[in-house]
Amino acid sequence: MVRRFVTELRGKTVMTNDGEILGVIDDFVVDTKLGDIKSVLVVPAEDIEPRLFQTDADGRLVLPFTEMKAVKDVVVMEPELE
Repeated sequence: MVRRFVTELRGKTVMTNDGEILGVIDDFVVDTKLGDIKSVLVVPAEDIEPRLFQTDADGRLVLPFTEMKAVKDVVVMEPELE
């Protein structure tokens, strides 16, 4: 189930509830013991300031997974800023 969910979301644009485009989903951080998605790894859009977010070694935004909704080819989620 999680594998199918992850495959369907990879490559989709991530947008905030306010309509700000954060970037494109690249990967996920998964708790292997529980099978839960912990964070979404997003390649940031050009106009996003990565310093406002937690990032990984590859410069991707690390957005905690709390709630997201997929609307066509866009995923809407509200990240927690540092």
